Amino acid sequence: MNRGLDTGFLVALEVREHALHQPAREKLQAVLAQGDRLSLSPQVLAEFIHVITDAHRFAVPLAVEDARALAQRWWTAREVDHVFPDEETVRQFLTWHQEHRLGRKRLLDTLLAATYRSAGVRSLLTTNPGDFAVFGEFDCVTP
Repeated sequence: MNRGLDTGFLVALEVREHALHQPAREKLQAVLAQGDRLSLSPQVLAEFIHVITDAHRFAVPLAVEDARALAQRWWTAREVDHVFPDEETVRQFLTWHQEHRLGRKRLLDTLLAATYRSAGVRSLLTTNPGDFAVFGEFDCVTP
């Protein structure tokens, strides 16, 4: 099975002070041990760098250079497949955003969900399953 990575899950994996750090690491190990692969989109990496360098979120945020290096490590990991938005993704994103009457704070999650859906990914590793429940298409796996 291929499981999409959400930003929150990736942050929990990499930030030791995150409350879900250890459970996220254990969940990732279990998923990989059963032979699953991971899917990752470029927008997750951008949001990941944004979040882990934010001093308002963490007592010890990473420097942008360190965050970028972590993002690069994830992007090139052998167990990670790359997924990208395409025309179908954009159509689905706009449809879902209108259909579910979502606001501006739901733009990134909706685009991510549409990206994974277009790539055939129906299982997500996330710390925020509620962000994806509205779409009714994903099995959300949490730490």
